[in-house]
Amino acid sequence: MKKRKVLFIVNPISGTSSKKLILDYIEQSLDRELVEWEIAKTEYKGNASELAKIAVLQNFDICVAIGGDGTVNEVARSLVHSNTALGIIPCGSGNGLARHLEIPMDYKKAVDLIKDGIIRSLDYGLINNLPFFCTCGVGFDAFVSFKFAEAGKRGLLTYLENTLKEGLRYKPETYEIEDEEGSIKLQAFLIACANASQYGNNAYIAPAASMEDGLLDVTVMEPFTVLEAPQIAFQLFHKTIDQNSHIKTFRTKKLHIHRQTEGVVHYDGDPIVMGKDIDVELKPAGLKVLLHKEAKLENKENILSIFSEYFNDLSTVAGEGINKLQPKRIMVVNRDLLRKLKKSSKPTELDK
Repeated sequence: MKKRKVLFIVNPISGTSSKKLILDYIEQSLDRELVEWEIAKTEYKGNASELAKIAVLQNFDICVAIGGDGTVNEVARSLVHSNTALGIIPCGSGNGLARHLEIPMDYKKAVDLIKDGIIRSLDYGLINNLPFFCTCGVGFDAFVSFKFAEAGKRGLLTYLENTLKEGLRYKPETYEIEDEEGSIKLQAFLIACANASQYGNNAYIAPAASMEDGLLDVTVMEPFTVLEAPQIAFQLFHKTIDQNSHIKTFRTKKLHIHRQTEGVVHYDGDPIVMGKDIDVELKPAGLKVLLHKEAKLENKENILSIFSEYFNDLSTVAGEGINKLQPKRIMVVNRDLLRKLKKSSKPTELDK
């Protein structure tokens, strides 16, 4: 087996925890006979990207980001279309990309991937030529990203505080969106373009997104009332947001968004001000990534979704009125439910 040459890039201030335990474990667990490794610590915003470029020039096999989604984005953007693979030891506040890629949240298991993980080529996206790897968007999610960056503290509670505080006062905007199929003008609370399935913290904005299909999953959230907000929040965290009547979804390779004024957008949670016109594009198989050998990169069917379908099916049968076929139809629906639950409950190697 070829000795792997690895650079660990550490953001000391990202996320919610100290990195000392991670660095100590790297020192203790990685055999220098099998892995040749170095550690570099970032000193300012953008430094991770610079260090990753050096890793590419020096022919490192793997460049590992130790930090949150912002650090991961900085490292990954310098690795696209190179022979150096991205590794992730997640210790941020959201860890959206790591969760989608089934990278363990336990830092010891994440470090162990250096020894026995596999490398696969995955998609990435561009928003006005800025690379993103998880999601980008305009509207409320970009607004919250901006507020989150201003907050001065990290974590899920900060995100939820900002969301609850600002959400009811946020005014939807009017957008024109155009893809290969044509164009449409609409009002939207947000437009999310997803390469991976979630924002982070298991908030699934695009439950069916894949990083290997060469397509963006676009989620348009139309305006909704205060009373409907709890249901949308519940569905966001239970992989069923795409079943909401206020949600429109489609897949595309390219998307053009025009809005009435310039404003904030986000890419992988980082806010930035852009103009009225925004172009989003998917680049297939452009980033090598270190993954668990058992990683499926497929979202398991959600149990809440299964039961939602079950009750819809029962309602359909009941609506047909009493007839001699009804007991058989109910039996088929019940059998289908058991089959889906059995399939959903099978543990994978990653669950053990």
